[in-house]
Amino acid sequence: MNTVVHKTLVVQLQAGGTADRFPVLAHLAYDAADPFALTVVFSHDGRVLARWTLDREMVAEGLTRPVGVGDVRLRPESRGMWDELRIELLGDGRADGERHRAVVFVWAAAVEAFLRETHAVVRPGREEVRVDDFLAELTAEG
Repeated sequence: MNTVVHKTLVVQLQAGGTADRFPVLAHLAYDAADPFALTVVFSHDGRVLARWTLDREMVAEGLTRPVGVGDVRLRPESRGMWDELRIELLGDGRADGERHRAVVFVWAAAVEAFLRETHAVVRPGREEVRVDDFLAELTAEG
């Protein structure tokens, strides 16, 4: 059984406080070895712009209601004939005291399809945490 799921999507990036959106690639990955996490790598013209690790359950909830209070906030948005997932990402501090901020808009149906694929690998509620492996990893880094 395949324990890794990958999907590449074109998403819309809104940055710098403007209303303009720019297309970038989002490479989504899920690995059953880290069953609670989704990894998203944003890229443009072959350059990696950012890499984020998101909570799988939080992404699923963000499709139906606003979630998140820290560096990652998600909420559903309707744009004309289609639904989107709005992902707000807060980064490091800037010189002016504010934080770097980007908003990404993803077609909700594509996110739902990706989540269905991850659920086929590890069903929600069936995630396992191997505490002994985690502790051994921590002590080895030590």
